[in-house]
Amino acid sequence: MQEIKCPNCGELFQIDESGYAQIVSQVRDNEFAKELERREKELNEKHENDVRLARMEQEKAQAEQLSQKDVELAEKERQIAELQAKLGASETEKALAVAQAISGKEKELSEKESAIVKLQGELESEETKRLLDEKSLKEQYEAKIKSKDEQIEYYKDFKARQSTKMVGESLEQHCQIQFNSLRMTAFPNAYFEKDNDAATGSKGDFIFRDYENGTEFISIMFEMKNEADETKTKHKNEDFFKELDKDRREKKCEYAVLVSLLESDNELYNTGIVDVSYKYPKMYVIRPQFFIPMITLLRNAALNSLQYQQELQVVKNQQIDILHFEENMAAFKDAFARNYRLASERFQTAIDEIDKTILHLQKTKEALLRSKDNLRLANNKLEDVSIKKLTKNAPSVKAMFDELHNED
Repeated sequence: MQEIKCPNCGELFQIDESGYAQIVSQVRDNEFAKELERREKELNEKHENDVRLARMEQEKAQAEQLSQKDVELAEKERQIAELQAKLGASETEKALAVAQAISGKEKELSEKESAIVKLQGELESEETKRLLDEKSLKEQYEAKIKSKDEQIEYYKDFKARQSTKMVGESLEQHCQIQFNSLRMTAFPNAYFEKDNDAATGSKGDFIFRDYENGTEFISIMFEMKNEADETKTKHKNEDFFKELDKDRREKKCEYAVLVSLLESDNELYNTGIVDVSYKYPKMYVIRPQFFIPMITLLRNAALNSLQYQQELQVVKNQQIDILHFEENMAAFKDAFARNYRLASERFQTAIDEIDKTILHLQKTKEALLRSKDNLRLANNKLEDVSIKKLTKNAPSVKAMFDELHNED
């Protein structure tokens, strides 16, 4: 139950939610009816002014044509007067001239009557055309009014059936249902899901991505905004541009689209698809009825450019292959040069070791040769050794060898 104060007597009285909703609906409907009546009056006045201007232009054209015919008739009458002035030679010539003049005048009058009849026919044709144009304009006007009224009633009923907390969610569900109804026929390879990744601190409502042969060629970040009519603090569409652009860049989407029912009286947003890329790149604002046409428009444009993207990717891949080939060639050259340098160093080390070994062997050879000479001298000395020489300075040893010799 809610308390309401009467603005006249100041008395407080209670009313349930249904009664309160009816009062709000009555006020909103009255305001809407007044606004609709004002706009209908403006359109009727504009239509009457257009019709009045068209009639004035037709009447002006008719007056100019009649004036031109009067000028031509005056010229003919002047020529007849000149002929009559020249007649004076004889009655026969005068009668002939008069007859000729009368005949010419009758002919001219007949031509004038024919011209008048033709002009009247043209005027009747113009009037018929004007009436048809007026009827067509009226029918177009009535069709536009009917279409606009139907859309207004639809979204008015759409809002009226929602509670305050469900308004935004219902717009999301409305767009999701629209997409899913065409998903398998129009977007069989597309991804269209809620953006549930809030790792960066914020998230959009939906992300659309479409693929061709496994290659992504279009991506759109969607944000849906709506609010109840009785909301005191009204938001504007541009209040959400900055955050939507941030979400688009963080989720690596190409386009950003705000689907909005805000600012319902703003004619700019009511005309159709509004490009706001002068504030944020690749961003658009649309009403819900343009949700599917917007996806189709962006998708077809991206699909047309997919071939050029693929050709560009082939060129990029070729350039990458050339770059890898050059990198591989440079790595091979560096590795070969390093291996050659290491092998050269090892060859030189081996040669140096061989030279050292040769020098060592040469010294060993010389030592062995010197040892051979020493052994030869020792051998010569050994051959020259005898007991006599050995016992020369040892008489006792000599005596022993002599004694052993005698015993034998």
